[in-house]
Amino acid sequence: MHSAPGRSTGREVPADLLEHIRAQCSLPVPEHLDGLVQALRTRLGGALAALLFHGSCLRDGNLGDGMIDMYALVDSYAHAHQKRLAQLSNAWLPPTVILVRVNAPDGRKLQAKCAIVSLQDFEAGTDSWFQSYLWARFAQPSRLVYFKDPATQHRICLALARAVITLISRCIAMLPDQFDSFTLWEKALTLAYGAELRPEPADRPGQLVRHDRAYYSRITRAAAPAVKHLECTGEEDRYRNLCPASMRRRNALLWRFRRVQGRTLNVARLVKSFYTFENGVDYLIWKLERHLDEPIVVTQRLRRYPLVFGWPLLWRLLRSRRLR
Repeated sequence: MHSAPGRSTGREVPADLLEHIRAQCSLPVPEHLDGLVQALRTRLGGALAALLFHGSCLRDGNLGDGMIDMYALVDSYAHAHQKRLAQLSNAWLPPTVILVRVNAPDGRKLQAKCAIVSLQDFEAGTDSWFQSYLWARFAQPSRLVYFKDPATQHRICLALARAVITLISRCIAMLPDQFDSFTLWEKALTLAYGAELRPEPADRPGQLVRHDRAYYSRITRAAAPAVKHLECTGEEDRYRNLCPASMRRRNALLWRFRRVQGRTLNVARLVKSFYTFENGVDYLIWKLERHLDEPIVVTQRLRRYPLVFGWPLLWRLLRSRRLR
C-alpha cells in the first residue's frame, strides 16, 4: 500500500551537505540511550544494520519524559521478523513499530517506539517515494547511534542528505519568488505535516525550525547547488524561486494528491499498529492526550474492538480540526 519505492535518482549530493549531515549524525546523545540501543541490538540481532534517533526527545534532550523515537534499519524484513505475516505487512506498508522498554542506570524507566524499515526502503523513501513519510522526517536532524560498518554509515548519511534535497525540490514551487531558509522550511514542514494526520498545533512547523534555525540555514545553503530552480541571491540566507508558473500549478496539484495519499496511509498504519504495536490503543490515546492536552475516555469496547469503536473518535477529532 505504500508508494512504489522506485529507484534512486542517483542525484549528486554536494560534499558540503554530506559533511553537515555526517557531523549532525555524530553529535553526542544522552548516555542513557545506550540501554535502548543494546536492547534493540539484542532483539533484532544480525538483521540490524543501523539505528537512528530522532524526534521530540532528541530536540528536548529529556529521555524520560516521553516516548523516544527510534528507527531500526534492517537488511531485510525476512531477517528481521520471524513470522511470515509480519514480514509481509512490513514490506507492504512500512514501517512496523515495536515498543522497547529498559531501565536506566538512575532507575528511570525509558520506553521507545522503534520503527523497523529495510535499509533499501529507507534509501528509496528518502529519495524517490512520492509520499513524504520518510523524506520529510529525515530532512530534519537525527543521530546515527549505531551502524554495523563504515559502508552502512556512508549509505545512511547519503540517504539523509538526499532527504534534504528531495524535500526542498518538492516544495520550492510552493514558495514565493524570494525567501529565506526559515520561510522554506516552515512551508516545507507545513506541507509535510498536512500530508499526515497529526495532533499538532498549526504553528508546530515554525517551532521546529526556530529550534534548529542555524542548522536549517546551513543545510539549505549546502543543498542549494543540487536543487533545480533554486538560486542564491548573493545575500546571506536569501534565495530565488525560478519555477515557471506551470510548474507551480502542477506542484500545488501534486501536494493535494500527496495529502490524500498520506492521510489514507496514515489511517492504514493506524489500523496496522493495533495489531503490531504492544498496547497499541493505549499508546495512541497517550499520544493524542499529550498533543491535544485533554483527556480521552477509553471504553472497554474501544480497547477490545478499536477497529469498530475507534472511528467515532477519529471522526470527532477530524471534525473539530484537532487532527490536522
